[in-house]
Amino acid sequence: MMDAKLIRKQARQNIDEGAVTAGYRADRAVVLKRLNESLATEIVCVLRYRRHHFMARGIHSKSVADEFLVHSNEEQGHADLLAARIVQLGGEPDFSPATLLSRSHAEYIEGEGLGDMIRENLVAERIAIDSYREFIHFLGDKDSTTRRLLESILAVEEEHADELADLLLAPPVVAAAKKKHAGKKQRAA
Repeated sequence: MMDAKLIRKQARQNIDEGAVTAGYRADRAVVLKRLNESLATEIVCVLRYRRHHFMARGIHSKSVADEFLVHSNEEQGHADLLAARIVQLGGEPDFSPATLLSRSHAEYIEGEGLGDMIRENLVAERIAIDSYREFIHFLGDKDSTTRRLLESILAVEEEHADELADLLLAPPVVAAAKKKHAGKKQRAA
């Protein structure tokens, strides 16, 4: 049963800590460090997707480039949400370019052609998915607000991975042409 008098008393203590009350049970320093790592990961993904948007070339490049731009914008939204949560917890979001790659879980790999770009983005999404799952597990019920934020980001990262995996599949026309060509080779032999 909740003790209203105790909660009122605790709310008046350490009022300068804003949203972080006596009921916050996570290790705030660790959470802030991990949130800044997640922030770095999202920023690296924004930059890689943005580069790929502009560098995409080839017959199917327009639709893929458009998808890269959508993903870049969504990753920027994630970065903004993470930065806001860092501030809510009394921390400072680390946007320093000097240490961005060393804090990021994902790599910045440019890729050589559309297929490589899609693959590198898919690898980065898979890294983000596992990183967020592990962070969510670490938080458990000790910081439900951060956990829910990460769960919402995780859902989008899973959508991104699914979309990228679909892009790696050969279009039906190309697959049919390859099959027909392979059949001709076998008959000729």
